[in-house]
Amino acid sequence: MDLALSSPLFPSSATRGVNKIKPYSSMLIATQKVSTQKFFPCLAAVATQTAQAVEVAVESKKHELLRAIQDTQRGLVTTDDQRSSIEEALVSVEGYNKGAPLDLVKLDGTWRLQYTSASDVLILLEAAARVPFFQVGQIFQKFECKDQSSGGVIRNVVRWSVPPLLEEQEGATLLVSAKFSVISVRNIYLQFEEINVQNIKISEELQALIAPAILPRSFLSLQILQYLRNFKAQIPVRDPGRQSVGGLYYLSYLDANMLLGRAVGGGGVFVFTKAQPLN
Repeated sequence: MDLALSSPLFPSSATRGVNKIKPYSSMLIATQKVSTQKFFPCLAAVATQTAQAVEVAVESKKHELLRAIQDTQRGLVTTDDQRSSIEEALVSVEGYNKGAPLDLVKLDGTWRLQYTSASDVLILLEAAARVPFFQVGQIFQKFECKDQSSGGVIRNVVRWSVPPLLEEQEGATLLVSAKFSVISVRNIYLQFEEINVQNIKISEELQALIAPAILPRSFLSLQILQYLRNFKAQIPVRDPGRQSVGGLYYLSYLDANMLLGRAVGGGGVFVFTKAQPLN
């Protein structure tokens, strides 16, 4: 007698029921995918919030530094307490950029001096404060290195004047040019090349003295005026026995609108802010 191999409880097509149930591993993978999709946006949000918090902290420290130097006349007039506060503020800002490679694209451009403790710059500021017929205007550092990978050119630009012979503040320009090379993560080495005196802007008083408006201007007077306006003196910078005079410069902080530097060997500190390009 044949035995029945199927019943309502055990259908002969039993494999169909098994196929309808998803394996446990497939369910686990699906769960992991959902968890991962939720997890990574959370990480991105946390990273964004952290970056924003750091940016706010940096801007606050930069503001404190600028506030500490605002009454020092670019470093000319400082007390011991002020110098201590400025150094503390400097170190606080430098800590956010410490060890980061120097970005030459960001460095490229014109930077206006806001403060320094370097003696060679303070001598100029002190002379302007003591000598009534000598003025020192804005001081800039201009870096030309946008398309370079390991160095470039730096130009120290000093606006100065001798009233009433020249125009106020910007009657002439002292330009000290140097090549620089990146020798470590944040250090650059400067090789000074020459000093230029140019962009002479004579005052209206001197022009009237050389060529009075009420008299016909002679060829000689016009030649003198033209010569003074186009005057340019170039002085090569050389040290006997060496190729050129140089110096080591540590760029301790750099972002889109602030540059901090230290002349290695106790040469002083510098605080610059980004300025409009110079002609």
